[in-house]
Amino acid sequence: MLITGSSSSAIEHVISSLSKQFSLKDLGEVKHFLGVEVTQTAQGLHLSQGSYIKNIIERVKMQDAKGLPTPMLANLKLSNDEGDPTIDGKLYRSTVGALQYATLTRPEISYVVNMVSQFMACPLDSHWKAVKRILRYLASSVGYGIHIQASHTNLIAFSDSDWASDIDDRRSVTGYCVFLGKNLISWCSKKQPGVSRSSTLRLNTGVLLRLSVMSLG
Repeated sequence: MLITGSSSSAIEHVISSLSKQFSLKDLGEVKHFLGVEVTQTAQGLHLSQGSYIKNIIERVKMQDAKGLPTPMLANLKLSNDEGDPTIDGKLYRSTVGALQYATLTRPEISYVVNMVSQFMACPLDSHWKAVKRILRYLASSVGYGIHIQASHTNLIAFSDSDWASDIDDRRSVTGYCVFLGKNLISWCSKKQPGVSRSSTLRLNTGVLLRLSVMSLG
């Protein structure tokens, strides 16, 4: 359990109240939590998954592979029909599942991880090549992560969608990210459930957002 806040006295009060009902052990300042490494900086907290990512890379014996500057090729298109089913399906599924958890602190790989996740049932060698490129990118950027710092509380959202990008079912992919001040607090890359007949984005929310558009690359 993590207990955090801006008031030390409030935190101590919560811990004291819980200790009266449960057996607690205070481990001090958080360093690791569920695979996430927490580093305190002068500006705030840096969240990363360096050790977790290294374990993924070692599991597929790619620790000596050359790093790459991007997680995917530009305009990458994957299909259910292009490639050979000559790879280890169990290894593919476990690796992609691990990469899904890595997006917890690496939002920049969300799009391509979502793409390779669509071929869990019958992965092909072309899909595995895409997964290995993600791993080579992560190998060159193990220390990357999310930085959390004190900031204003303006809520800013960026959203975009492509147009019928999947060559198998012609469905589109929607992506968004939400910032609370300078801090990224929510993000997603997801294939739409149906075939779009328009590229218009409709946002239903009870919160007033300053909406900008960014490219998903």
